[in-house]
Amino acid sequence: MDRFDLIVIGGGPAGTTAALRAAELGARVALVERGRPGGTCTDDGCAPTRVLAKAARLLRDMEQLPAYGLGAPVEQVSVDLEALLAATQRTVYELQEKKQLVGHLAGAGVTLIAGRGPVGFISPHAVAGADGEALEADRFIVAAGGHARRLPFPGSELALTHSDVWEMRALPRSMAIVGAAATGAQLASVFAAFGTQVTLLEVAPRMVPGEDEDISTALAAAFTANGIAVITGISGVEAITRGARGLRLAYRIGDRPVVLDAESVMLAVGWPGNLDDLRLEEAAVATERGYIKVDDRLLTTAPHIWAAGDITGRMMLVQSATHEGRIAAENAVGDGVRDLRHTIVAHGGFTDPEYGSVGLTEAAARSGGRDVVIGKVSFGDLDRAVIDRRTDGFAKLVVDRETHRVLGAHVIGEQAVEVVQIAATAMAAGMRVEQLAEIEFAYPTFTSIIGLAARQVVHALRLGGDVAAWESMGRPRPAEWERRDP
Repeated sequence: MDRFDLIVIGGGPAGTTAALRAAELGARVALVERGRPGGTCTDDGCAPTRVLAKAARLLRDMEQLPAYGLGAPVEQVSVDLEALLAATQRTVYELQEKKQLVGHLAGAGVTLIAGRGPVGFISPHAVAGADGEALEADRFIVAAGGHARRLPFPGSELALTHSDVWEMRALPRSMAIVGAAATGAQLASVFAAFGTQVTLLEVAPRMVPGEDEDISTALAAAFTANGIAVITGISGVEAITRGARGLRLAYRIGDRPVVLDAESVMLAVGWPGNLDDLRLEEAAVATERGYIKVDDRLLTTAPHIWAAGDITGRMMLVQSATHEGRIAAENAVGDGVRDLRHTIVAHGGFTDPEYGSVGLTEAAARSGGRDVVIGKVSFGDLDRAVIDRRTDGFAKLVVDRETHRVLGAHVIGEQAVEVVQIAATAMAAGMRVEQLAEIEFAYPTFTSIIGLAARQVVHALRLGGDVAAWESMGRPRPAEWERRDP
């Protein structure tokens, strides 16, 4: 039986990062992966979905051709879904080839054990797969990822999840998507662009409920303008049955039953951890609400087992998974004193329009007792947005009045996910809003909207109690090259 200092279970971003970092620290490491290393995001999630979003964006941009003197628009552009999905898989393969994870792991001295199916604990210090071959280690990091949730209502098996998109062969004429957080919103935006009539349903009172309320409101308005029916505040789904025109989705709004006919139904209702095959009880590892329970050092209830990535349920993003993997490895084979703090995590959705956020929402900052100043600038104030004819959207900064630190940034509009990175960097550097306002951003760019919002906050701080009167007089629109004296 092979024995290692550390066994990492799961070859996604968290597991791969953990294995590489542990090997770098001198541990003898094995990485066990049921399929091929890379993880859900590269193979099945955000990366291939971004390819679909790119195709949707190309369709949208074709409408602008006449405005730039490039001839008549194409009235009907057919979407060859099979060809698009083949192109998506080619892109996934290119990403895998670029990463060269197998070679990278081997070069770092990590023993990769892949393609043997799921493994589970057979004792506190040993795991085995379906073939019965056991592996032993002093310590473990569980980074087995998650999967799309299926709700336990009648007919749930008739619905798709995002993983089923890659097996589709034709575009449905109509689709109901249950769940309007990041995954549901992105899929709704993509399929609507491809010509599917989309209805988006959400239990929460607003779509993308984890985002700043202004983002939710603006995104819902944009979706409605793009022909997507957005229905929030539903009580829950009761059943899916087969009907004459495809599927019939029964749900409730309050006490009122509603029936919706659609050719296809997709569920985007959560992402629980991959717990079923791990046999965690054999190692005294506790779970909670579908995830492995960990403390702030990512230690489980077993003193020699850590967990990282989606399976912890803490912050299910690729960038957060890699961060957690590194901390778990350093705590497992290092000094064990690093705490996890997901404080500045830039994220967003590749919808149309895009949205991006980092830090506290305005509501969270105020409910936490912060006295905040808000800077909010429309994309219409950007010369680049006018040039590109993409003037819908805004950037919003949430700034602490006392410390002048940026607490949060929320952007919706063209390249929003890229734009918000500027604010995230400023937050990580501990910059005061005055410093952010003085950065000479390149012109004309979308990212310069962060500077405009910062200058708006600086002016409001200078005016103090007079800012409301100044606003009511109809302040002049700012220019990107405008500077005011401190």
